[in-house]
Amino acid sequence: MPPSLYLDHAATTPLLPAARDALVDGLARWANPSSPHAAGRAARAALEDARARMKAALGWRGEVVFTSGASEGLALAIGRSKAPLAAVSVVEHEAVLRLAGDAARLPVDGHGLVDPAACALPGLVAVQQVNNETGVIQPLAEIAAAVRGAGGVLLVDAAQGAGKLPLPEADLIVLSAHKFGGPIGTGALLVRDWALLHPAGGQERGYRPGTENLPGALAMVAALEAGAGWMERAAALRQRLESALVAAGGEIVAASAPRLATIGSVRMPGRSATAQLIRFDGMGIAVSAGSACSSGSLRASHVLTAMGVPHAGEVIRVSLGRETTEVDVDRFVAAWTEVARA
Repeated sequence: MPPSLYLDHAATTPLLPAARDALVDGLARWANPSSPHAAGRAARAALEDARARMKAALGWRGEVVFTSGASEGLALAIGRSKAPLAAVSVVEHEAVLRLAGDAARLPVDGHGLVDPAACALPGLVAVQQVNNETGVIQPLAEIAAAVRGAGGVLLVDAAQGAGKLPLPEADLIVLSAHKFGGPIGTGALLVRDWALLHPAGGQERGYRPGTENLPGALAMVAALEAGAGWMERAAALRQRLESALVAAGGEIVAASAPRLATIGSVRMPGRSATAQLIRFDGMGIAVSAGSACSSGSLRASHVLTAMGVPHAGEVIRVSLGRETTEVDVDRFVAAWTEVARA
């Protein structure tokens, strides 16, 4: 059996060495940051230093609420927003759609892009930065202008883009540490102004109850500070991958849309995504079909369906990480070609 090949970094990516070191350091600071004694005050000082470093790493001038990840951040933003939820894009992550209720759904075109003009609504509007299945990047500068022009508030799920792309222009932004080399179970809600939210009581300035996860916060910040200088290399690797797959008979989803360098969706004509995943797993290769949160189900991808992608059930996602090499890409292309021709 050849060594395993991991190409599912959009689901989660390995903990960076700097983040691991920071996590270990944080575990040694075991005192509760809310305790009034000296040990608690020291933990509090470390937590606030992490908050300040996070703002600096992201170039964020607003507030930061540390959370357990993107799903909780989205629940806080939507559940505590003073502006009622008005609309969400149809390609949002399930964590948003589960909370959307009867809010309007913003359609996308065949490239997976939301029309900024459709976002000109009062209330809270949720549009993601990067789609987790296709890598499509939404035109958030134009969307933000449209939302604010209508007196609305923009919420952006930046779980896939944070640590790789500059922060979008938005009022509320959610991110998840394990998508950019931080630990699982840690994330943040960025808030432009506290006046946008109803306080919930408890910790985090009264906007999130529960003992603060100091080790997780320290590790997340360390991962952010490692930077995104590898995006140019990732773009070259994905170009190498997709060019070879197209030459072998594959079809790339949203090939002409602006996309994050690390994510690609490819169709293998005549082979279901489920059959592909089974074959690749047997070859020691980890890829996915759609979101990691729904890839175990038999439902069609709501993202590909909304885009009108034909034969969506034959599409898999390949996502690259810092560790991915040209040798890895070539090995996957050879495996893909073998499966396609079987």
